[in-house]
Amino acid sequence: MGDGEILDELVERVRTDPLHPLEQFHGLADGHQYLRLYRTFRRHVPAGARVLDWGAGNGHFSYFLTRAGYAATGYSFEGFGFEPWLGDAAYRFVRGNSSDPVRLPFPDHAFDAVASIGVLEHVRETGGRELESMKEIRRVLAPRGVFVCYHFPNRGSAIDWLARRTPGKHHHLYRYTRGDIEALVREAGFELLEARRYGVLPRNSAHRVLGPWRYSRVAAAGWDAADAALGALLSPFCQNWLFVARRREEAR
Repeated sequence: MGDGEILDELVERVRTDPLHPLEQFHGLADGHQYLRLYRTFRRHVPAGARVLDWGAGNGHFSYFLTRAGYAATGYSFEGFGFEPWLGDAAYRFVRGNSSDPVRLPFPDHAFDAVASIGVLEHVRETGGRELESMKEIRRVLAPRGVFVCYHFPNRGSAIDWLARRTPGKHHHLYRYTRGDIEALVREAGFELLEARRYGVLPRNSAHRVLGPWRYSRVAAAGWDAADAALGALLSPFCQNWLFVARRREEAR
């Protein structure tokens, strides 16, 4: 199934069931924040690969993985009740133990790829550390397996700068530079394949700005184009990092 079709399904789910906690899909422009992720993931990870959705959250990326033909496993400290949406698709969910926030209950080399979608930056908030989590992810990856990290906060984010100065507004406690990413990847035993900043315009609130045009493909395409153009001009102030790293094997 194509990326656009999968996003359309998620947006339609929220449209018909507005009480479901998929706050990232209240409109097409909101949901399109994941098109870059989908395309990057498909480029680095072949269909049919064994993938761990690490910190599965509300399950939206697990949904993509199953619909895109991956052998997906979700892992989180809390369940999300998303499985009924998947029909007969093969999917496994494993609940974690918050008293041991780093250790993963999987054997060595269990996965071909691991995805972190807005998760790695929060591990210190649950008693872990980024480096220890990355080392544990390396353990469960197959030789030359791939780690894809998305929505990793950029230290220079203009949106986060404003959020930190707005009472009651969500903001990230930890933010990162490219140097931070390079050091983390290297020390955890990975090699960096790509790293880039993206996102100047807000996404989760795009539906509020677009109002009656929240489901318009033309409006979503315009939002995407404006975000891409501004992101190219104002790269240091983008909201997030995307990076992809491959498990480095020891020389024999």
